[in-house]
Amino acid sequence: MVTDPSKDILGTGWSYPIKIDGRGGIALAQHENDIEESIRVILSTAKGERRMRPNFGCDVHKLIYAPNNATTWGLAIHYVEEALGWWEPRIEVTDVQANADPLDTSRLLIDIKYQIKATNDARNIVFPFYLMPGAV
Repeated sequence: MVTDPSKDILGTGWSYPIKIDGRGGIALAQHENDIEESIRVILSTAKGERRMRPNFGCDVHKLIYAPNNATTWGLAIHYVEEALGWWEPRIEVTDVQANADPLDTSRLLIDIKYQIKATNDARNIVFPFYLMPGAV
């Protein structure tokens, strides 16, 4: 595997979801891919879900029964900024937007723009969050 030594500071970790590589070992994600997968893990994990690290994760899961409206979008933005600021020190979040998916009203699309601190590389990721339609 050829690696760029200037990006070694970005790190390497297990790929997510966990899978087996061609040699029978655990597949790894490197550099920018490792950061993107880390963001997905942080946002996909509800606080309290990990027994040994109860504060790890994102409070966006508190919104699962919320209506898909501006109040919910604002809370989602706050929760995402808070979680990534706390748990992903390799990036600086530059903007977060949340809106209803025009094709599926039970889905909230969270658009996260961030910059990798070590390389000043600007990137974005869209995280879909599903709400329970018709729930009270």
